[in-house]
Amino acid sequence: MVSADLARIVIGVIGNIISIILFLSTVPTFHRIWKRKSVERFSPVPYLVTFVNCGLLVFYGLPFVQPHSLLLSTTNGAGFVIESIYLFIFIFYSDRKKRIMVSLALLVEIIFLSVLVVLILTLTHTLKIRAVIVGGISIAGNIMMYASPLSIMKTVITTKSVEYMPFLLSVFCFANGICWLSFALIRFDPFVAIPNGLGALFGLAQLILYATFYKSTQEMIARRESKGELTPENVARPTSPINGQLELV
Repeated sequence: MVSADLARIVIGVIGNIISIILFLSTVPTFHRIWKRKSVERFSPVPYLVTFVNCGLLVFYGLPFVQPHSLLLSTTNGAGFVIESIYLFIFIFYSDRKKRIMVSLALLVEIIFLSVLVVLILTLTHTLKIRAVIVGGISIAGNIMMYASPLSIMKTVITTKSVEYMPFLLSVFCFANGICWLSFALIRFDPFVAIPNGLGALFGLAQLILYATFYKSTQEMIARRESKGELTPENVARPTSPINGQLELV
């Protein structure tokens, strides 16, 4: 019989793989930015949010905050590095005004994370208190990121089209939520279970919408193609692998 700890490790490793795939799903966006030497209409907000949230979860998963959760630190550590690269590219190819705004926002996030780490390690001396404080802050960020697809789901229902809600992104968001929810339930951790439970529900809702409106979407695209109305400018691209948002380019 497989032990609970072994099952948790296996699920955590699978969750790491899925999460990294999600992080890397934004590579085409930044390849476009690099190729065109411009951020165009892309927003830095998803990357800034993911950056600070990954930083929080790296800290939360360390043994001196939440024991037995190191796999949280590894996956979010990879995300932290990837988002740092994304933000560096974004800043480099932004105009002067946007470069200053994004740089200042990034600096504020780095200061916030640094101050939080110092305060937690110097003023709190029990794992329980550390986990509650860091987990409480990170849970809010997770819920905000997982809830962000709601606006896109509203668009899908209104337009009866899933053209701007990529199927694979929805699948991986659902799988990611399920993996980390299972990870949290084996050795119960509400700070991981709650946001990922909600994430799994949002992902499932997106898949249901996709199945419901897939046929009508294909019919719409076929009609537009026959009229010559479908152009590259109408294509939607994913921005953040975590929050499931889209950017129209």
